[in-house]
Amino acid sequence: MSETVVHFQPAYILHQQHYGETSLIIDALTRDFGRISLIAKGIRKTKSKFVGILRPFVAVSLSFVGKTDLRTLTNAEMIGLSNELTGLTLYCGFYVNELLCSFLHKDDPHPEVFEDYQECLSQLVQGTHVESALRVFELNLMGNIGYGVNLNYDLRHEKIIASNKKYVFNKDDGLIEDANGQFSGSVLQAIEQRQFDDSHVLSEAKMLMRIVIDSHLQGRQLKSRSVFNNIVKRL
Repeated sequence: MSETVVHFQPAYILHQQHYGETSLIIDALTRDFGRISLIAKGIRKTKSKFVGILRPFVAVSLSFVGKTDLRTLTNAEMIGLSNELTGLTLYCGFYVNELLCSFLHKDDPHPEVFEDYQECLSQLVQGTHVESALRVFELNLMGNIGYGVNLNYDLRHEKIIASNKKYVFNKDDGLIEDANGQFSGSVLQAIEQRQFDDSHVLSEAKMLMRIVIDSHLQGRQLKSRSVFNNIVKRL
């Protein structure tokens, strides 16, 4: 198998870890190749030309070479301005990154996820609609990777979601009408339309996506969620 050479691929760094004395293993989200792993040799040297570029939430252009699932970084350039996240939005950013690392398979292109990620970062930077930005990203991500929730139809009872009914979520059957359900039909309809102006809709959307995401994590815990919850408790 010949080596693949890629130049100037738009990307974001999701995660990195030390490798050897001077290198890094980087988990990156790319526009055309999906989530990939790269080794950045010598990057931790003080004279490395990549110092300060390969950071989370910074739009970069990556060049790399390789024929295995661990490619070698050959160049990196910053694209435009960096997305400066601080405080709670910083932890929200790490949460979004962890979602991508948890659910995206390596080398499985999802250009639509890349675009959604860019939009989510933009919303987090502005800091005005953080909760709605997270809910939209979660909903779109689950839908794009095949774990989406049908917010229009009760498959078990073969009925359209009714605004005056209550529903529960089941991993196998989706939303099911239940008089004691925790989700109202009117709220589910608003979530489907991505209408998050109402705080009650946001609250139920957060609860629903927590259940949906946890059902597919199969017992795995999100570290960023735990850190975020601990910080909120201290405020």
